[in-house]
Amino acid sequence: MNNDNNIEGAIRLGIIGTGRIAARFADTVDEMPGIMPTAVFNVNPVSAEKFAAKHGIAKHTEDLCSFMNEVDAVYIASPHETHGDYARIALEYGKHVLCEKPMSLNREEAEKLFYLADKKNLVLMEAIKTAYCEGFIEMMKEAESGSVGELHDIDAAFTRLTDKDTRELTDIKHGGSFLEFGSYTLLPIFRLFGTDYKEVRFQSVYAENGLDIYTKAIFDFGNEKYAVAKCGLGVKSEGHIVISGTDGYILGKAPWWLTSNYEVRREDPDQRDSHSFDYAGSGLQYEGTEFAARIRGEVREHLKRDERESIARAAVMEQFLRENRSKRRKNKGTDREIDTDG
Repeated sequence: MNNDNNIEGAIRLGIIGTGRIAARFADTVDEMPGIMPTAVFNVNPVSAEKFAAKHGIAKHTEDLCSFMNEVDAVYIASPHETHGDYARIALEYGKHVLCEKPMSLNREEAEKLFYLADKKNLVLMEAIKTAYCEGFIEMMKEAESGSVGELHDIDAAFTRLTDKDTRELTDIKHGGSFLEFGSYTLLPIFRLFGTDYKEVRFQSVYAENGLDIYTKAIFDFGNEKYAVAKCGLGVKSEGHIVISGTDGYILGKAPWWLTSNYEVRREDPDQRDSHSFDYAGSGLQYEGTEFAARIRGEVREHLKRDERESIARAAVMEQFLRENRSKRRKNKGTDREIDTDG
């Protein structure tokens, strides 16, 4: 990290968490104008110290109060189940919050977080980098423009074959494919069809420990509009998005969530409109830049839309966890080792 962002008036950013995504964020922060990483928090002081030294951040601590007093905003990259609590605490301290996905696993909690942010006039933003890159934004505009007619179906997939020893496949309470990738696949579905779905059903493939290694969330929005969100950590599929309309379809090729291109296709296979965009590095700079712009008051549009979508994603996660508990208990015949209440 260089010192280009160490300027007067820069947003002093604190990082909560020192894992893989936090490291990628810290490595990308030079591409986020107006943000200055100032402090790192981890309940493990050794981890905080090592992270700060590696990424050139001046302060590190295991004391949450002193951490909050050093910063203007926080980036939360801790384990899934801690996101909501850290976001609430940061907002109560008067700090803007950029929170890794899923921001919350509970609809009521998500609603309360946004209420608190609104009450204190603070920015609360879910860190889904895809939402803020040019290619995805333009693909959504294309779909909304009517260029492929009336939309009736969306199929979005995000799968990756992952080592069985990773957190995603060993965290019995909060691991699994849908919690890991569902935020991405739900993003275009709610963006194009809204959040007032009539029904969602889940179909999953499970590992021996009860975690889902593949899940399909199947939505009915009414008015003959349907969608499927497919997520996998142990089952591999084509990672594309297909947005189907009455006059054609939009194809975002794998990996669509790193949106560098999409095609508009018609009945005639030779009639294709291709669109290409730059997608640099990890893409985390897109969410960080948007976050800073919102803090500075430069971005006011779409804030309520993003809030509704985040709350809807939390509601889907909550339903998935509730139904998944029931299925796992039924399959195992006991909830001693697989009880996910917490």
